[in-house]
Amino acid sequence: KLPLFFSSSCSYAVSSTIEPFYKGGKVQISKDEKFIFCTCGTRVNVLQIVTGKIVHSIEQDDQEDITSFALSLDDEILVTASKALLLKQWDWKQAQCTRSWRAIHNVPIASMTFDPTSTLLATGGCDGTIKLWDVVKQYCTHNLKGSSGVVHLVEFHPDISLLQLFSSASDCGIRMWDLRSSQCLCVLQSHYSPVTSLAFTSDGASMVSSGRDKICTVWDLKSRTTRRTVPVYEAVESVVLLPEDEDFSEIGVKTKEIHFITAGSKGVLRVWDASSARCVFAQTLPSAPPAGGSEEGGEEYGDPRSLTYCLPLPSSLRLATVTAEHNILLYQLPSFTTQQQFVGFNDEVLDVKFLGKGDTHIVVATNSSQLKVFDLATSSCKILYGHTDTVLSLDVFKKASLFVSCAKDKSVRVWRQDPDSGQVCCVAQGCSHGNAVGSITCSRMKESFVVSGSQDCTIKVWDLPETIPETDGDMFQLTARVTEKAHDKDVNSVAVSPNDKLLVSGSQDRLAKLWSLGAPGADLALLGVFRGHRRGVWCVQFSPMDQVLASSSADGSVKLWSLQDFSCLKTFEGHDASVLKLIFVSRGTQLLTSGSDGLVKLWTIKTNECVKTLDAHQDKVWGLHATRKDDRVVTASADSNITVWTDVTEVEQAEEQSRFVKQELSNLLHEKKFLKALGLAISLDQPHTVLKVIKAIRQGEDGAKQLEKTVLKLRQDQKESMLRYCAVWNTNARSCLDAQAVIQVMLTHLSPEELLQYQGARAHLEGLIPYTERHMQRIGRLLQASMFLDYMWQKMRVTGAPASRRSMRGCTITYCTMESKFQYGKSTLKLLEEWGCRSGWKNDLSHYLESHCHWSSIKIMSSAVP
Repeated sequence: KLPLFFSSSCSYAVSSTIEPFYKGGKVQISKDEKFIFCTCGTRVNVLQIVTGKIVHSIEQDDQEDITSFALSLDDEILVTASKALLLKQWDWKQAQCTRSWRAIHNVPIASMTFDPTSTLLATGGCDGTIKLWDVVKQYCTHNLKGSSGVVHLVEFHPDISLLQLFSSASDCGIRMWDLRSSQCLCVLQSHYSPVTSLAFTSDGASMVSSGRDKICTVWDLKSRTTRRTVPVYEAVESVVLLPEDEDFSEIGVKTKEIHFITAGSKGVLRVWDASSARCVFAQTLPSAPPAGGSEEGGEEYGDPRSLTYCLPLPSSLRLATVTAEHNILLYQLPSFTTQQQFVGFNDEVLDVKFLGKGDTHIVVATNSSQLKVFDLATSSCKILYGHTDTVLSLDVFKKASLFVSCAKDKSVRVWRQDPDSGQVCCVAQGCSHGNAVGSITCSRMKESFVVSGSQDCTIKVWDLPETIPETDGDMFQLTARVTEKAHDKDVNSVAVSPNDKLLVSGSQDRLAKLWSLGAPGADLALLGVFRGHRRGVWCVQFSPMDQVLASSSADGSVKLWSLQDFSCLKTFEGHDASVLKLIFVSRGTQLLTSGSDGLVKLWTIKTNECVKTLDAHQDKVWGLHATRKDDRVVTASADSNITVWTDVTEVEQAEEQSRFVKQELSNLLHEKKFLKALGLAISLDQPHTVLKVIKAIRQGEDGAKQLEKTVLKLRQDQKESMLRYCAVWNTNARSCLDAQAVIQVMLTHLSPEELLQYQGARAHLEGLIPYTERHMQRIGRLLQASMFLDYMWQKMRVTGAPASRRSMRGCTITYCTMESKFQYGKSTLKLLEEWGCRSGWKNDLSHYLESHCHWSSIKIMSSAVP
């Protein structure tokens, strides 16, 4: 009987993580439109667009932040510049630095770009100088001076034959440089703020520039004059020209004149007609802009939707934008529909919950007014707009397609995810709290009500309509059924019991309180107060199985309370700081807790023991949630990392069992208890282990008799398994001899009638016949070959060595021509080839002769064999 390796405790291992990959700075897309390059501190991360995964990460050895980078237009060379004033050239596909050199700039490099031939690299420094580098011949070709302040923009003219470079610095002018003479040809003056981007027409005759002065300028590069100034009424960060040979009539493009797209502070993509200075199309955002102030006020304080980059993907007719919150969005032209969204940086993650049928998604609340729904398979993200201030808490209904959120904007919202398309929309909202809403929970049995707890010290119960709207166009306005002054300080946590009859609240006043929800329309009734924590209560949860609840506190402890007499049953101490979240797992037999020490601990309730500590975060772990099957757990931290853990209990149990079996078998074989060893291996249904035991028996003293004795003592069900294993072993030449030995024992001592009573015996025996015949033929050929070697040995003659020399060392053996003919009438080499002995037959023959003649060195003439 095997020991019990595992009781009720679980074990978790990291299965996937969502980490920051972009924290601001430059973004570039490869020419083949497969990868996005972006900076993240000391690294340049390469994001694969199809999968949403980071496939390469180029990191500086000196641990200095990267100030700029550039990818060549042929996608082969990546050059990075760091605060250490070094330029590094990378083979980015292998993440290897191929060259490093001093930048010569006295201050960090602010901008970089390659020319169309991917041979020249231009770098613009914070010292107002521009340097050009030949990356093939590896030397500095130009040193251009004259700019005032930081050179934040450098661009080559698309026609390389002109050898022109455009740059812009803090003086707001656009300088045109002639690279033949290293002189500034002219300064294009139109903007009154720094120029943010340049876009050239396909023929190179015109250029569009954008700035934060809320205008875009169309330039005639031949005459070096302004053709048109377009007021765009927002600070523009990027401008992109529409392809001239595509049909964009559905967005109002009626002529072949220059049309360009602007991206800026309002977060809306707009298409402009350069000839008429008119906006012909404006993108419709998913929902209304955040409330609070005018457009000017929004720009002053920074709109989270404002765009910092806009990048064209001409081959696939797409557009990529980068938001101020480091989100990367891909749009399909000309419809401007959102195709993909990637979140580069989550900032502080405040809550996380599994979502969707099969828990395929997670919904995340970060230090932002936006909610993010991640697809765990692809890391693709959907960004949800609605709240106007930081979202603080989340909860999910039983069906996992409906979830709720609350925020500092004093509101609660109900969201629905379409199970087929994955689209999410807000279907209900309620706004009657007097302060930030810090906690929320929903009914457990039906989608009937929501409970919220606020910093205004109140608890509100919100009833949901029987028919919840399907789209945000029919958004339902929630009205609080009950408002209760519950605590003297902020309500940090609320939870509903599994039967929807009880409610528990935890507060900063160090108390947890139990309430009766009663019938619909009834007020809350206070049932009891749980006292014992020395500091504020952060989280409260009902057990899914027993009439107990758990609470966690800033005093570093977790307490288990009885719902009958409100007494403390157990106290769990192990965290070194505040315990922020807790959940019941393993059908209520264990607790998972997360703390501000960055640790997640697994507790067994029965023994009060911490059986596992999960360490994957560097800061407060605010988010903790398990799937409905308890097979996965997700944690989210203030370090911006989201980690998904998988239950590996069965895997670890199997490994432990395997180690035990190996040790037990080794002990039994060492003690020559073959019957017990064979019975153990068969009971585990491990044919490979059974084969090892059979080999060990046959290799021992008097192996044949020992095998016969052991096999015959097996029970009938064990013999059935042995016959089944033998049918499999017999198909392989390496194990066929062991299979034949067992079969011989069984056929010799068991009658046909007895054998045929075994389950599947007829099929197994019929399967043995063709492979047995094949093995017999192979052994017959081997026997013939060995007889032929004996014959060759008798016909050999040894020449070139003294007869008196005993050792025969170093002699040369020459094969004589065989005069006698075999019954097949074939030559020696032909016969060897037919028997399959040609490959490596010289070595085999050497070993054969060495074993027969005790020669230590044998040389075979290569001329003897063609």
